[in-house]
Amino acid sequence: MDTLLWPLKVAVAWVMVTIHKALILVGFPDGPGIAWVLSIIGLTIVVRLLIMPLFVKQIRASRGMQLLQPEMQALQAKYKGKKDPESRQRMNEEMMALYRKHGTNPMASCLPILVQMPIFFALFRVLASLGAVAGGSYGRPSIGPLTQELAKQVQASSVFGASLSSSFMSSTDTQVKIVTVAMIVIMSVTQWYTMAQLSMKNMSAESMNSDNPMIRSQRMMMYVMPVIFAVSGVNFQIGVLVYWVVSNLWTMGQQFFTIRNMPAPGSEAEKKYRARINAKRARKGLPSLEEEERAEAVAKAEAEGRTGGQRVQPVRKNRQKKSGGQDESRSGVGGPSDADQDAGKDENDSDGSASSKSGGLSDEEIARRRYERRARQRREAAARRKAQAKKKRNR
Repeated sequence: MDTLLWPLKVAVAWVMVTIHKALILVGFPDGPGIAWVLSIIGLTIVVRLLIMPLFVKQIRASRGMQLLQPEMQALQAKYKGKKDPESRQRMNEEMMALYRKHGTNPMASCLPILVQMPIFFALFRVLASLGAVAGGSYGRPSIGPLTQELAKQVQASSVFGASLSSSFMSSTDTQVKIVTVAMIVIMSVTQWYTMAQLSMKNMSAESMNSDNPMIRSQRMMMYVMPVIFAVSGVNFQIGVLVYWVVSNLWTMGQQFFTIRNMPAPGSEAEKKYRARINAKRARKGLPSLEEEERAEAVAKAEAEGRTGGQRVQPVRKNRQKKSGGQDESRSGVGGPSDADQDAGKDENDSDGSASSKSGGLSDEEIARRRYERRARQRREAAARRKAQAKKKRNR
C-alpha cells in the first residue's frame, strides 16, 4: 500500500510542509501547534480548489440526471416485468441513448469523491507513519520534505488537546475519544444537510416522485452515511478527521451557493431564485423574468415570420403604389419614415397606457403591454428596413 501511495504521500507531505512554512512567515509560532493543524486545513482547501472543474461536471451531470428522470421513468415502465436478456439489453441501449441525449453520465456525480479518496488515504498513511519517521525506524529518512524533526512536531500537535496522529481505537486518552465523537457528529450533520438540500430543494416536482430511483438512493444515503462515518471514523487519526470535516463544510457551503444562485429548473430553489430576481427588477422598473421570457418567445416566433400561425408575406412594390404612396426606396420622401411611425406609435402607446390605467389595469400590466408592444414595433421596423435595403441591392 505504501509503495503504491508513495508519490501521493510525498505530494501531501510537500503541501503540508509548504503551508506550514508560509504560516511561520506570517507570524505563527514554529514547532508543534496550531500551524500544523492549519496546514492540514490548507491541504484540504488546495485539493478542493484543484478538483473544482470536476465539481462543475458533477453539477452538470446532476442537472442532466434530473431532467431525464421523466423519460427514464417512462422507459422503466415500458420494460417493467420483462426479464429476458433481449429486453434488458434494449433497455440498457435506450438508457445510454438518453444519457447521450442529455449529455450526462451517472459516474460524473461521483468524480469529486473518487479523486479525493487516494489523497485521503495518502494523508492517513502519512499520519500513521509519523511515529516511525520520528523514531528513525521508517525505512526511509523522510517522507519527501517531512523530515524526522518535522514529524516529531506534527506528532506533538493537537486539536482541542487531541493529538493529530491519535485515533479513537488506538488511544486510551479520553480527550481523543471526545474530539473524535464530536468530529463524527459534525461530519454526519453536514453530510445530511447537504444531501437534504439536494433532494428537497433542488429537484423538480417530477423528480420528487417517490418511485424515482435517484430520489430513493439519495434518501437512503442521508441515513446510511452517518453510520459509515461512525464505523470508519473511529479508526482514523484526528488529523484525517480534520481533513474530512473541513471537506464536508466546504461541500456544504459550495452546494448552498450553487443551489441559491444556479438552481435546477423547476425546483423549489428556482422559484425562490426567480422571486429574488423579480423583486430586484421591479425596484429598477424592469419587467419580470416571466414577462421577458414571454416577450422573447413572441420575438422568436415573429422573427421566423409567423404571426398567429400564418407566415407574413412580403408587400410587393406595385401594391405599395396602389395604396397611394410613392416608393420610399426611390424618392426617399412621401409618407413618414418607419422610425417616425414608430415614434408616433410609442407616443400613442403612452397615451393609450394612461387611458388603460384609468380603465382598471394595474401598473405591472400596463408596463408589460407597453414593453411587448414597443419590442414588436422595433422588430417590425427593422424587418421593413432590411427588406427595403434588399430591394435596393437587387435593382
